[in-house]
Amino acid sequence: MASPAALAQSFAAAGVGTDQRVIIYDRRGGYSAGRVWWTLQYAGHPRAGLLDGGFTRWQAEGRTVTQEIPELPPARFDARAQSRWLTHKCDVLRILREGGARIIDARSSERFHGRAPEPARRKGHIPGAVNVPYGQNLSPQTESFLELASLRRIYEEAGVRFDEPVVTTCGSGVTASLAAFALTLLGHRDVAVYDGSWAEWGNTDDVPVES
Repeated sequence: MASPAALAQSFAAAGVGTDQRVIIYDRRGGYSAGRVWWTLQYAGHPRAGLLDGGFTRWQAEGRTVTQEIPELPPARFDARAQSRWLTHKCDVLRILREGGARIIDARSSERFHGRAPEPARRKGHIPGAVNVPYGQNLSPQTESFLELASLRRIYEEAGVRFDEPVVTTCGSGVTASLAAFALTLLGHRDVAVYDGSWAEWGNTDDVPVES
């Protein structure tokens, strides 16, 4: 993750300002849009959200599309670092020693249990983590988010409590951000993303791994 000041400069140059409502979408129901949303949270943007169902649903509903790319003037983006959104390896190690937060892994079950290839050297998961694959947040038909009651039930059945801090992780910090958005959508107020995720943890020899 870049610094909030660097992020603010990049967003401002693209015409994204602090005083604007920002809607983010991709082609996969929020797979990568969630990362942009989380980045904006970290940089201190107060009004950012995801387009439910993304571009796939937009097209399926016959809505207007264009190939024109607008030229927007630079905007003003006031960086206000919100460090509570960002978790580092040292923070995860402290959680393993002292507790105090639930770790949610958004990778597939096969990757979580070390039965699928990984770009990292090691396979498995962070000890004590629970597995909620990112796709479980979405309807397979529309790629929209599930109804809130169903979404909440998935996390509760995985052992997540809404009165305890949560750290989300995945392979590279992308789908972990979608999980963070889903939990925020459900009203959770203490969610952070482990930015290094398995790309860092699985390539580090001095951290514990379960499978």
